[in-house]
Amino acid sequence: MNILVIGSGAVGIGLAASMLSQGVNVSIFARGKTACEIQTNGIRRTGLFTNYSFSKDEVNVYEDYSKIPKNTIDYVFIATKTTANDDISQKLSENRDILKENSKIIIFQNGFGNDEPYLRFFDKKYVFSARVITGFTRPKKYISEVTVYTEPILIGSLQKEDPKELQIIADMITASGIKCELTDEIDKYLWAKMLYNCTLNPLGAVLDVNYGKLTENEYTLEIMNNLIDEIFNVIKASSYSTLWNNSDEYKDIFYSKLVPDTYNHYSSTHQDIQRKIKTEIDSLTGKVIQLGEKNNIDVSTNKIIYNLIKAIESEF
Repeated sequence: MNILVIGSGAVGIGLAASMLSQGVNVSIFARGKTACEIQTNGIRRTGLFTNYSFSKDEVNVYEDYSKIPKNTIDYVFIATKTTANDDISQKLSENRDILKENSKIIIFQNGFGNDEPYLRFFDKKYVFSARVITGFTRPKKYISEVTVYTEPILIGSLQKEDPKELQIIADMITASGIKCELTDEIDKYLWAKMLYNCTLNPLGAVLDVNYGKLTENEYTLEIMNNLIDEIFNVIKASSYSTLWNNSDEYKDIFYSKLVPDTYNHYSSTHQDIQRKIKTEIDSLTGKVIQLGEKNNIDVSTNKIIYNLIKAIESEF
């Protein structure tokens, strides 16, 4: 089996190490300093669960798609930031001769609807999405540290395709120490993550505070409650569903468990703002707004938060 991991951040390196541990031939698409670091040091997965270390000779690194051997790739793991999807999907299409006839693409990203750029070029039966809430950090460019685990990685299709052919991938990730399962309801779990991320990530970034602080102020509580209500209205109008029947049910668990369990966390959006790089806001709040406007749902609070992030980004 040959797997191409596109994205050499914490998630990408963690997944690459997981698959290498199962005897799979893994290639990583990386550039610049990261490519150099991996070519020098190999990759490692540390932290929770089994730790792995692989030498530079045990992992392939490519900086150019045209250098990847033709007709070799069985699976492509997309583990970049969502801002790269338009470019990656086009590059994969232009270099599809590296893929085997029935190659599958699995998208391991934040947000919702990240399969859409790939569906421009690839049939829906080959494009799948994953829900990842395992916490990965990258202390060095070639090391992925598993810092948090709450629920399994889930893999499924937003296009209602049967994911059963990906059971081998789920089993390998599980065997590497990180539980992974297939689901026919990936949309429910991705929307559960969207509710959490869209409520906390941009607001925490704008105010420069951790998740917990947002629950200790009457003004931010009102904003978050409005965000949650709007997102539930969008989910219902878009004919999607999630794990709770209504926004009040979600708020109960959000304030009693989800936020307290991650009280000190600063969001990836906050980290991007601090580093002065573009955020994934278009795949998060931007998607809520897109679906809201399509279905004539009031998403004015989400729109304000979105505009604030975009205003900050415009200075980068």
